[in-house]
Parts: sequence; C-alpha cells; structure tokens
Amino acid sequence: MENNYESRFDSAARAVCDRLRNYLFLLPTDMKEQAQEIRFRVNQPVSICCTGGVYFLNRNGRPSCRPEPDGMRATREDIDETFRGICSYSVYSHQNEIKNGFITLSGGHRVGLCGTAVISNGSIGSLRDISSINIRIARQVYGCASAVLQAVGKNLREGVLIAGAPASGKTTILRDMARQLSSGLCGDVRKVAVVDERGELAGTYRGVPQNDLGPCCDVLDGYPKGEGILQAIRSLSPEFIICDELGGLADVEAAAQGLNAGVGMISSVHAGNVRELLRRQQAVSLLHTGAFGYVVLLEGSREPGRVAEVYKAGELLAQGSGNSVADRGRDHSGICTVA
Repeated sequence: MENNYESRFDSAARAVCDRLRNYLFLLPTDMKEQAQEIRFRVNQPVSICCTGGVYFLNRNGRPSCRPEPDGMRATREDIDETFRGICSYSVYSHQNEIKNGFITLSGGHRVGLCGTAVISNGSIGSLRDISSINIRIARQVYGCASAVLQAVGKNLREGVLIAGAPASGKTTILRDMARQLSSGLCGDVRKVAVVDERGELAGTYRGVPQNDLGPCCDVLDGYPKGEGILQAIRSLSPEFIICDELGGLADVEAAAQGLNAGVGMISSVHAGNVRELLRRQQAVSLLHTGAFGYVVLLEGSREPGRVAEVYKAGELLAQGSGNSVADRGRDHSGICTVA
C-alpha cells in the first residue's frame, strides 16, 4: 500500500449526495491532500477544513478563502440525502451509532452528526432533523509513528498514552504503531490486538480491515473498549493492545487488567496540553492504573501528528507538570508530521 491522500478524500466523499459529490471530486489535488474534514450545515456554505485553514465552495464549486453570498450551500435535501447515503440507506440499522452522534464509513472515515435529540427514559435514544454533518477523513500515513516509537524506545511495553486535541493525529499515529509493531519494523515482530470500537483504526468492511495494520494484528471490530481489551487478553495472547480514546470506568479497569496480564497498552486521550490532561479525572485514573508509563503530547490540529513532548507518567502525577523524558534541548516536534 502507499499513501494516496486524493483517493482517501474521494472515498470519504462517495457517501455525499449526488449534487455536491461531483464538485468535491473536482477539487484540486493539493486541497484533497490537505483536507481533514468535509462539513455540511443546513442552508450554510459547504466547507473543507484543511491544515492551512477553512475553504468554501463558490457557486461554481471552486474553493474560496471566504464564504461568498452566492456560494455553494447545503440544502435540507442535500443533508437528508447525504445522511441516508452515510447510513447505506438503512438508517434503522445504524441507530446505535446515530444516538452516539457518529457513524464510521468503510475506510475508517468518521462522520459526526448534529441534530435534534430524541430523549427516551432520560437519555438520548436517537437523533432527528439532522442539521449538520462532519466527515473526518481517515489517513494512512506510513512512518508517522516513528517519532513516538523512537522516543519511548525499549520502554514501549510500559505503555503509552497519546494525548492531543481533536484532529491532532492521535488515531493516525495509533494506526501506524499497530502496523510497525506487527510488521517488525521497529524490532521483532509483535502480536498486536486492536480494539476498534468505532471502526476508525482498521476501517473494517465486511470483516476485512481496509487499513494496513500489518500481518500479526488481530482486530476486534465494534467491541466496546473495556470488553474488547478483556477479550483480547483472554483469547489472543497479544503483546500489545491498541485502542482509541479510553475514558470510561470500564476502560480504566480493563487497562489495569492489561497491566496485570503483562500486555503493553497503547491508547489515546483528548487533552490539548498537560494541564488539560491532569484536569480530566478519567485521564488521571488511567495514569494511576500504572498501565501507561509514558504520555506523548501532540502539538495540535495545525500540525497534526507532530510530537510536542514525551513525559514519564509517574512524574506527571507526582509533580503536576512533569519533566520531559528526553533532554529538553532535543526537538521532538521536528521528527513526526502527519499531513
């Protein structure tokens, strides 16, 4: 496989309604390469979020830096048709995902949904009148995890928690870590289990991962993370377990069991900086399990995948701010960049 950002963009755009899809396919290649999100809001301009900023489609479907009065807008019909396409024209079969606010497409593209909540027994049972759709484009970027693997080195089995703001490249790095570990690209070939609750890491379609996670990787697709971790420990004898966005109590308990089973845990958490990380009780609870010896902090959405600092988890907990693992004179941020 090879990096092909343009085809990734086009695969994410295929679920879009006919009227808007053709304009997206005709966008310049360089914009497709930089695109992170395709966004539709009812009666508002169609926008493409890129690493360099947000662009809008004018009335001819060409990108513009500013929304134009007569620019391309997503109508109610566009939103409804796109929503049905995202659900493969079977909205009922996606109700569990819809009530959680997202659907994962083939290839691992994640579609965020916004609308009117339908409350049932005090909790959200579904969404109706979808008002905005955000298609986040999944990337397979070979080698993007090398900076993390080099920084942690032989201590990887102590566990790594990757922290970053939304769209900072966490999932892309986790995907490449699975590939490199299970392919033996950073030492011996390792047995890896990926717990892919939302289908973003492997992009599994009809049982076949659409993303390259290497030859010695088992994928537990659709499993809740806590249950998937325990299932992997019981039945797959992994050396590493990789999953995205731990946070719930069941996840914390499962991570602790992974530690007790001698498995290296690798996961991610939403936090734009150390202060945010230490203010999140779920993140602190994860660090207290001892399953994560290191915390990798990413720069942010403007430089997705770029490593800002690597911290020892124990020092973060003990000192509040912690100390960088490596000499602060070393420039981690120049090693790893995800387009």
